[in-house]
Amino acid sequence: MALNKPLDSIEEGDLQELIDNQVPEGKTIEYKEALPGNSDGDKKEFLADVSSFANAAGGNLIFGIKEDSGTPVEICGLQISNVDAEILRLENIVQTGIAPRLPGLHIHSVLLPAKSQQYAIIIRIQKSWLSPHMVTFRNDSKFYTRNSRGKYQLDVSELRTAFLLSETTTERIRNFRAERLGMIVAEEGAISLDEIAPKIVLHLVPFGAFDPAAKFDLFLLNDPNHIYLLEPLRLYSGGYQYPRFNFDGLISNLQGTYTQVFRNGIIEAVDTTIMGASRELRVTAGHIYEKRLLEAIKRYLAAQKQLGVEPPIFVMISLLEVKGFKIRFDGLENRIIEEDHLIDRAKLILPEIMIDNFDNKLTEVMRPAFDTIANAAGWARSMTYDENGETLLTDL
Repeated sequence: MALNKPLDSIEEGDLQELIDNQVPEGKTIEYKEALPGNSDGDKKEFLADVSSFANAAGGNLIFGIKEDSGTPVEICGLQISNVDAEILRLENIVQTGIAPRLPGLHIHSVLLPAKSQQYAIIIRIQKSWLSPHMVTFRNDSKFYTRNSRGKYQLDVSELRTAFLLSETTTERIRNFRAERLGMIVAEEGAISLDEIAPKIVLHLVPFGAFDPAAKFDLFLLNDPNHIYLLEPLRLYSGGYQYPRFNFDGLISNLQGTYTQVFRNGIIEAVDTTIMGASRELRVTAGHIYEKRLLEAIKRYLAAQKQLGVEPPIFVMISLLEVKGFKIRFDGLENRIIEEDHLIDRAKLILPEIMIDNFDNKLTEVMRPAFDTIANAAGWARSMTYDENGETLLTDL
């Protein structure tokens, strides 16, 4: 189909192809002659359309095409004086009128050269792994999905099934993490690591990873332009080896650390060099492990984006064999004495943090995780953030 291409590369000719081939409206495509107005009714209808795609298989909502009984007949165009402002208006309607917040929404304007200052607007909605999404505008509480005839409202039975599927996926993600941590502790991970060494384990798990169709071409990361994205999480950057294929997918490793990319888009990174750098003193600097984790998460998200993984993505941090280690924050007046700020347990299994957009500011998103680690060592919060929550680290 004409729209089976990157959204930003779609041009007027692609839209004309839809008309020439008489591609009808259906589960994954719908045509609109005009943009939604500012009335409550227009906004509710627009939100119903968008949420129905997210709750089904995803698809394209196209404005500026006239249809007859569901078949496109003409590119009528939209007269828009400020297309960027119009796109922002549509984004704001979606972000404030649907719950939970909708990931995977992209809007592209197509200039129509034959029509002065006229555009078509395409909204591409990804299938959401956080479904079902509810229209909440003006206290509305309705759920929509789609079939070959277009959108419709979910009944009680369908709604119950949708919630059950979402809960099952979340449970599978948590079970995957528990299984992998068990293998790492038992020295059955991707490579053998020092059994008693303190470890940082990082998992980035796409919500859609356990869909049977979730298979990605790892050759996209196995080339000179992208291998840096798989640099392992470690104390010192650089010096990594060229990744190689293994049974699970693609791995990059050095002594005491590795990054494993699974074929379903999951990334696992394990490191013994950061927490264990001063093993005799049993002390770790908070600003170091936070910075290295932020850098690694940024690289791995870029790798997943390169593969074509869609958010949301769960980021999970686990610290293993860390009982008795101290955490310090450099540059503070209250220096640590012998028994201050000890971690009191061997394993710190932090709650999942959800990345719903590749453009998320990582220092903000990851702060709860860093605060939790600091709490485990007796700090009120991570001391790499000031009282206003602004990071003192390099902005990532």
